[in-house]
Amino acid sequence: MDIANGQLILFLVILPVLSFLYASVGHGGASGYLALMALFNFPNETMKQTALLLNLFVAGVSFYHFFKAGHFRKDLFIPFALASIPAAFLGGMTQLDPLIYKKILGVLLVFAIARMLWKKSESKAPLHSVNLIQAFVLGGIVGFFSGLIGIGGGIILTPIILLLHWGNMKEAAAVSALFIWVNSASGLAGQFTTGVELYPFAGLMVLIAVLGGLAGSYLGSKKWNNRVLEYALSIVLITASVKLLLF
Repeated sequence: MDIANGQLILFLVILPVLSFLYASVGHGGASGYLALMALFNFPNETMKQTALLLNLFVAGVSFYHFFKAGHFRKDLFIPFALASIPAAFLGGMTQLDPLIYKKILGVLLVFAIARMLWKKSESKAPLHSVNLIQAFVLGGIVGFFSGLIGIGGGIILTPIILLLHWGNMKEAAAVSALFIWVNSASGLAGQFTTGVELYPFAGLMVLIAVLGGLAGSYLGSKKWNNRVLEYALSIVLITASVKLLLF
C-alpha cells in the first residue's frame, strides 16, 4: 500500500520526535517507529527491516553520548550481547504470518507503554554483581525476540537491569544503546538473508531520525528529562496498539 504524500510528510514530522525521546533514555526507538508505521499503514513487508535500520543509527548516536559521559559498563554489556547477537540473527531469519506479527507487535507496544508511563525514582538499593548465566539466558531470549519482531530489545533490557539491581539508570541506558545496536545489526542481517527490501524513503527517514536522536541522546546523557513528550509518545503507542490488536 502506497503512502500519500501528505501522510508521508506528517510521518516525517513525527519521526524525529520519537527518536529524540527514545535516544534521551538510550533507546533506538524501534517500538515507536513500528507503531508509527502501523498507524500510517506502511506495508508489512518493509516495517521490521526499516525499524531496525533506524535503530542502528539512532542507537549508535545515543550510545556515543552515553559512552562519552562515562556511563558504559563493559562487564554488564558483554554477557547479554554474547547470546543476543546470534539469537537476533536467527530471529531475523524467521518469518511470521502478517496477522500473527501484528498481534505480537500490539502486545509488545503494551509493554512499551507500561515502561514509558511507569517510572519510579531510582532505587537507592546497592547494586549487585551480574549473574553471568542469567544474563546469558536473558540476552538470548531478548535477542531472538528482537530479531523476530524488528526491535533492538532496549525496552526489555533496561527494566531487567534496573529490577535486578545490576546497574543504575544511566548505566542501563548506555548498555541498552549498544545492545540495541548489535541486535539491530544482527537482526537486519538475518532478515536480508530472506530477500527483504527496505522502504523506498528509508534513507530520508534515517537522516531525520538521526537529527532527533542526536539532540535527545545529548540532553539525556546530561540528565535531561521531559515527561510531557513521554506522555505524548504514550498516546501514539496506545493508538497503534489498539489498532493492531483489534483491527
